Amino acid sequence: MIGLLLISSVVATYANACKDAVVLVHGNSASPSSWNNTVNELYRRGYSSSDLFLPNWGSKSCAACNNHSGSEETPVRNAIINAVNASCTGRIDVIAHSMGVTLSIQQIDKLAASGFVDSFVGIAGATKGLRTCGVYPFNVWSSTCGRDGLSISSPFLDSIANVPIGRNVYSIKSNIDQIVCATGVCTVNGVHTSRIDGEDASYTYVLGHFGLQTDTAVQQVNLIQ
Repeated sequence: MIGLLLISSVVATYANACKDAVVLVHGNSASPSSWNNTVNELYRRGYSSSDLFLPNWGSKSCAACNNHSGSEETPVRNAIINAVNASCTGRIDVIAHSMGVTLSIQQIDKLAASGFVDSFVGIAGATKGLRTCGVYPFNVWSSTCGRDGLSISSPFLDSIANVPIGRNVYSIKSNIDQIVCATGVCTVNGVHTSRIDGEDASYTYVLGHFGLQTDTAVQQVNLIQ
């Protein structure tokens, strides 16, 4: 009986321990539900719904209309602010996918919030740009690829290069990512575009663009704990 009481006490302590609030930022034209696997893993590790912040940003019907300027910014900015204010540790973790990676980096920079970010996990982002968007200002065919988008050397991407993001920074990437590597080449100037300036580590999986988000939930949560 004493042993059972001790185990119960340990489980309760684990479940109720103070944890960083977590911000989960989805990709272009996706929705918060794309994080279901990660959310379930977080719950399994003892997080509660009050610990999680899932901004819902951007048009769902026009992916090419979304960029990093204006209405796309507001939900992510508010989520970061609300998470910091609600976190019992005073710090947050950010996990982002695809265009959510660059959008999150932008908002952390604009808020000067890197000192509040314990761990940042960027999944299948394009911090160096997308070859399908061309090199700015050439072959810029949509808002997503424009000056506030993901064309290589766009003013937006230049503005977030090497900015402080958090105490620990990680990237999760693939060499068969059908979005990031759509031209057959994943690199820009010899660097995989999903890598993040100043990162502590990068993890490569044999998964597609969306599988990197849904099928690496355990690794994502490992990286923020």
